[in-house]
Amino acid sequence: MAPGNGSFMTQFILVGLTDQPDLQLPLFFLFLVMYMVTMLGNLGLIFLIGLNSHLHTPMYFFLFNLSLIDFFYSSVFTPKMLINFISKKNTISYMGCMTQLYFFSFFGISECYVLTSMAYDRYVAICNPLFYNIAMSPKVCSSLMLSSYLMAFSGAMAHTACMLRLTFCDANTINHYFCDIYPLLQLSCTSTYINELEVFIVVGINIIVPSLTIFVSYGFILSSILHIRSTEGRSKAFSTCSSHIIAISLFFGSLAFMYLKPSSSLSMDEGKISSVFYTNTVPLLNPLIYSLRNKDVKLAVRKTLSRRRF
Repeated sequence: MAPGNGSFMTQFILVGLTDQPDLQLPLFFLFLVMYMVTMLGNLGLIFLIGLNSHLHTPMYFFLFNLSLIDFFYSSVFTPKMLINFISKKNTISYMGCMTQLYFFSFFGISECYVLTSMAYDRYVAICNPLFYNIAMSPKVCSSLMLSSYLMAFSGAMAHTACMLRLTFCDANTINHYFCDIYPLLQLSCTSTYINELEVFIVVGINIIVPSLTIFVSYGFILSSILHIRSTEGRSKAFSTCSSHIIAISLFFGSLAFMYLKPSSSLSMDEGKISSVFYTNTVPLLNPLIYSLRNKDVKLAVRKTLSRRRF
């Protein structure tokens, strides 16, 4: 192939989630349903929070941003993944691949810090309720979100810039369903040492710092919950916290499994399974976890539906 953008490749071939023909159609319908539920769930939360003034609080401000991120995050790779299930020729252009890598990194890192901000918000609300209005003022919330997007921008630029410096010679088959970092590094015919060091540093910062902050926050939250005298109040608080912790553990755990170890020790089949959790499952679960058992959201749904009747 003719050279393109510092690379001998003008396009790559995506192997997809599996190369077994019998699984292609069932997986297409499975991920199509997941994608539709993800889109509807996150879009529904975005409109509910925007239309209902009683949801204009710090917690729902972060949830609004999380839903917005998940909405776009899923769209970075799922449509291409669905096409690959039913298409014979699964190709993506070189620049399309780099663009996909950039936006995957940007929205993935953004989600890490929004989840961190949400955990901090819950910590202040439960452990320091008297200082909540000061600690979570509109200015503080806006600063937290701006910082989240700045961290995401810098991390995504670092990943993409380091990938653009590599040369891809003969091999152009990516053993994945999207342009992820390690599958691309395996195709390079130049040294990837700098890239692997950059991945370890950038991903390490963007996984370890947020996850430690989240679990310390929830540690204090659970400690406060244990001091609640009401058994019903304790069980309700535990139920809410446990569902949040499960979603967060799934997201950060699968990211850590994929990126915080040397690429030489990574099986791409294991990597593909792991990546399904942080690319498809978590954006699907987030709107359900943060709204299904939420009285404020249920009230917002009733108000919105009653408006439409009249």
